[in-house]
Amino acid sequence: MNAKDIIKSQIDMGNFVCQAYLADLTDEDLMRRAHAGVNHINWQVGHLILAENYHGNMVTNGGMPSLPPGFAEKYHKDTATSDDRDQFCTKEELLQAWAEQRAGTMAALAAISEGDLGLATGVPYCPTKGEQLCLQGSHWLMHCGQWAVVRRQLGKPPLF
Repeated sequence: MNAKDIIKSQIDMGNFVCQAYLADLTDEDLMRRAHAGVNHINWQVGHLILAENYHGNMVTNGGMPSLPPGFAEKYHKDTATSDDRDQFCTKEELLQAWAEQRAGTMAALAAISEGDLGLATGVPYCPTKGEQLCLQGSHWLMHCGQWAVVRRQLGKPPLF
């Protein structure tokens, strides 16, 4: 197993857990917050998609798929406090945007050389291109811990 295999494994695990947590949630459920002051799931998923696009573009020098028109504005930090479902994408739209960005991330991982994984990014919390790619698993996993709380609030059983 090489570094790229390990990064892929981490991304795949994040994808597996997050997809499972989101699978039976409705658009209405995605507007739930785990606690007052916590961003609702819909906004978190949009934020994660934006972050994946941002970091993927740094790894690929701008080679990630484009986000849907208006997506970045819908998921700007200033919209995080809104509970108006009409201001955000539907679950279907989010999952489609995620699939497109994830395909771009996986293509970037396939294309990058082992040596280039160590190239500096200038980003303090993920200072190399390899760490930017790893972030696509860990960042999603960090957020989906909050989704587990919402799932329990909704009476859904634990999945893992």
